[in-house]
Amino acid sequence: MRTDTSSAKQSPILQVRNLKVAYGGIQAVKGISLQLNKGELVSLIGANGAGKTTTLNTLAGIVPVASGEILYAGQEIGKLPSHMRLRQGLALVPEGRGIFTRLTVEENLQTGAYTRRDLDGVAADMEKVFTMLPRVKERLHQTAGTLSGGEQQMVAIGRALLSRPQVLLLDEPSMGLAPLVVEKIFEVIHTITREGMAVLLVEQNANLALEVSERAYVMEGGHITLEGSGKDLLNDPKVRSAYLGEELGEEVAA
Repeated sequence: MRTDTSSAKQSPILQVRNLKVAYGGIQAVKGISLQLNKGELVSLIGANGAGKTTTLNTLAGIVPVASGEILYAGQEIGKLPSHMRLRQGLALVPEGRGIFTRLTVEENLQTGAYTRRDLDGVAADMEKVFTMLPRVKERLHQTAGTLSGGEQQMVAIGRALLSRPQVLLLDEPSMGLAPLVVEKIFEVIHTITREGMAVLLVEQNANLALEVSERAYVMEGGHITLEGSGKDLLNDPKVRSAYLGEELGEEVAA
């Protein structure tokens, strides 16, 4: 969890240029470009099957790049394995949380720091996680599989933070969770971006995603079709009709 100055916020930490990803003979991501600045919260919204999760998994090194570039801090990382991307500062909280259900909460958190050798720094970051997510500390010695969905999501986020990332990729953090838990998770997201971490968010609740994001991209059929500030896209009639469940008036639809 790194602290950065506000002036550094305008410096791109992650750039994606003409990224293409294919499964077999099917192209899931069809030449997208996007950018994430330090300390910025950016959302990627779209319907199921648009390619959002594939994009995050490709950035994290789980899915291979077919073509295009992924630049992290100005360096091409598209061919690096996932553990090397994590070591450099790019962490993923996957859809479905991906925690180790048979391990304790503490053991799950420790796996997030497996690339680090600064034991004092790990201990300090563990305390920061406990401050932001006190429920995690309360469940520290409990088997992770016995936790509620919201508690598991908190553990997954805490585990990612213990790698001390500069970029956090969040895939559907609110899925299946109660509103109060979602509110707590988004408080944590705001806290870490204020400290200088960049967050790229894929979120099924498009209304929430656009409300909290500085910028956002709309993805359809493997393409990015719209981009802009969260506020502008929140008020865009086409976005409201397609993703926010609001009908267009006749004059707009025409």
